Amino acid sequence: MLETLSRGFKSAREKLTGKTTLDASNIQDALKDVRTSLLEADVEFHVVRGFLGRVEEKAVGEIVETRVRADGKKIEVGPAEHFINICHEELEALMGPVDTEIRFKRPGEVSTIMMVGLQGAGKTTTTGKLARKLLDDGKRPLLVAADIYRPAAIDQLQVLGRQLEIPVYTQAGMAPPELCALALREARFQNRDVVIFDTAGRLTIDEELMGELSAIRDNTRPDNTFLVLDAMTGQDAVRTAAAFDQRLDLSGVILTKLDGDARGGAALSVKEVTGKPIKFLGMGETLDALEEFRPEGLASRILGFGDIVGLVQDFEKVVDEKKAEEDAKKILSGDFTMVTFLEQIRTLKKMGSVKDIFEKMPFFGDSMPADLDDKSIDRVEAIILSMTKQERREPDLLTTQPSRMRRIARGSGTDPKEVKDLIGRFHGMRNVMKQVGGQPGLLGQLPGFKQMNMLKKMRGAQMGDFFEGMDDMGLGDLMGGANSAARRGPTRSELDARVANKLKMRKKSKAAAKARKKNRRK
Repeated sequence: MLETLSRGFKSAREKLTGKTTLDASNIQDALKDVRTSLLEADVEFHVVRGFLGRVEEKAVGEIVETRVRADGKKIEVGPAEHFINICHEELEALMGPVDTEIRFKRPGEVSTIMMVGLQGAGKTTTTGKLARKLLDDGKRPLLVAADIYRPAAIDQLQVLGRQLEIPVYTQAGMAPPELCALALREARFQNRDVVIFDTAGRLTIDEELMGELSAIRDNTRPDNTFLVLDAMTGQDAVRTAAAFDQRLDLSGVILTKLDGDARGGAALSVKEVTGKPIKFLGMGETLDALEEFRPEGLASRILGFGDIVGLVQDFEKVVDEKKAEEDAKKILSGDFTMVTFLEQIRTLKKMGSVKDIFEKMPFFGDSMPADLDDKSIDRVEAIILSMTKQERREPDLLTTQPSRMRRIARGSGTDPKEVKDLIGRFHGMRNVMKQVGGQPGLLGQLPGFKQMNMLKKMRGAQMGDFFEGMDDMGLGDLMGGANSAARRGPTRSELDARVANKLKMRKKSKAAAKARKKNRRK
């Protein structure tokens, strides 16, 4: 995800590492890589120019090694770190501020949401995801199938409605503006408090489409008008947003398919060009795969720092806190069986795409394995499911009786060597968990992420070995492996230093910019 964007910032950071100052020469060299990356990511040209100009103005002339205090220690922050700090600041400003508000009327009144967009953007699926979110927030939504030109759209929405146990309103042979107006009456009759209109799309914007959407707007006066955009269309998405906003006055944008987009140009351009906030991100196919947009989180991921806040939010959605505490204690005490491990795998899968999850982990930095995918986890799960209940509880049986491994391999469609490697790594990880679990201070603060915090401190040596070498499973070096120390991202102390240095650098940058302007006037 967003690999094209990340590449330029990584290269710039490498070029500035070891420099003694940020001057016009080396800053231009770094910005050249960033510029190339932004343009290749299909970021709108004027957005690129403005972003680079602001970064350059803040960065030029800054001191090399700035000593700051973090946790009572003196830490040095060099030009590379300061440059990335500035980039993070500007990326966040470019996409922000945070605005995920959905406007609702007073209690007892029916609120309305109008979903618009071109065909293929994922509008109907996103309508279902949004309905799921509203359900979780205690609302009682009604879905309206207003896309009467594509029969599959009505069927799709009805399927989603059945999955969510939400009624879907439709009337054959009725024009969409009248259909939507009647749906409001139906919502009051059914005691529904939110109505979501799934409107028609086209392959391209035309007057017929805009005329119909304008009529729906006039008939229903929606409280929210959300444009669903395919992030993978880049600048086309931005032009689409501008056209829709001109006619409908959008409340905000929902970006879909960002998890499959290596470029990310739309995410950086749409707010700057249209002035409309990104409300949500579609990050998968399932109905729970709708994330509130957080500019700081996406900026951190672009720069290779992960997004721990987003990771915790994903975790809290699918895991019971009390059970997570119990599991963490069990694992770190050495009471770690294949049953426990299977539960951990299934929790991981509930959180979404495995690659997306691990990209959010800040200690990976820019060293994510290229071959990480969900099929890899599925193969591990298949092996464990092919074991008997006794084998899952007593994995030692598998090492003392090798014939069991051959049976498991046949049952899971894998090679016996894969099963053997999995068992060997399981025992190694269990021993490590037991040894480290008795040490104080390793459980951290996050329920259920205690074992993860421990692995972070260990640089993932054993967890990486656990998966490494499983033929064709795509999980080699999943959590750093033996070389993680050499490939790691920024340490905690480095991140703390950046935070502590932020305000100081901002003041110095403003003062330097003011001085340069004053000199130019002279």
